[in-house]
Amino acid sequence: MAITYKDAGVDVTRGYKAVELMKKHTKTTYNENVLGDLGSFGGLYSIASEDLSDPVLVSGTDGVGTKLKYAFLLNKHDTIGIDCVAMCANDIVCQGAKPLIFLDYLACGKLEPEVAAEIVGGVAEGCRQSGCALIGGETAEMPGFYKQGEYDIAGFCTGIVNKNKVINGKDIVEGDVLIGLASSGIHSNGFSLVRKIFGEDKEELKKVYPILNAELGEVLLTPTRIYVKTVLQLIKQYEIKGIAHITGGGFLENIPRILPNDIGAEVDINSFEIPPIFKLLWDKSSMEKEQIFNTFNMGIGMVICVSKKNAQAVLNACNDLGEKAYIIGHTVKGSGIKL
Repeated sequence: MAITYKDAGVDVTRGYKAVELMKKHTKTTYNENVLGDLGSFGGLYSIASEDLSDPVLVSGTDGVGTKLKYAFLLNKHDTIGIDCVAMCANDIVCQGAKPLIFLDYLACGKLEPEVAAEIVGGVAEGCRQSGCALIGGETAEMPGFYKQGEYDIAGFCTGIVNKNKVINGKDIVEGDVLIGLASSGIHSNGFSLVRKIFGEDKEELKKVYPILNAELGEVLLTPTRIYVKTVLQLIKQYEIKGIAHITGGGFLENIPRILPNDIGAEVDINSFEIPPIFKLLWDKSSMEKEQIFNTFNMGIGMVICVSKKNAQAVLNACNDLGEKAYIIGHTVKGSGIKL
């Protein structure tokens, strides 16, 4: 008697169904530059319409991390894809790049077409928020490797910028101003610690803490805010010296990535609103100030560095574009970040 692929736990018909369900989402991200359709061996995208004299491609890749554990527990899969796009697109826009294309990689033990389509629906939403096209991806069914009902997702984003418009922080000097853009919550970093604090009990995730005024799980799964369209608009109007995406490592690790060797920064942690979820984490963890600001974004998902003369105009523009923005600090002689 023959032993088939299906006997080994891989049913290719589920893959075919998943692709058909995904197509309705991916096509909502297409523009005139997308050539071909989902299902080809490679995704094709024309850059002929990009009017750049010296174009540079900027790429980034990332996943969602252990935030996925809460998606599994709550059986909620429609926002995880937004997180995946955000972690990549927010990174490349820090260099001034306009995101063009995105590809995702979804791996699971047993492919459930409807769940896969729900995840990719979130990816498509993230792509729409970022203004890029979801031109392909890969779904891998790996029985025995992932637990039943669990999966992993990662993504890859490529954007474009003119070489003389690359933002790299080289012109940052003492006295420049740091503008912070509010986060939507924890985003997709620090969840190993979050899980250590709150655990993985479904009933705990359904608990409504008075400080949150919502179920804990709902707050924890709030998708990462995508800042791409705001940043691209600011770049058109103002000289932006540096941009830092505040991810794992918080302020202390991410802001120095854009600063010249002889420049540090002072950040006033009382200058912006710290969301309730971070206050709850701070209380439950009893971490020192430096520790928690070196783990979470604490309410600021993106930091923009501009000259002092442009600071108020950029701040106003950020708020006009729908962000909640604050002047959170300034650059100083030296190195590192002082809170």
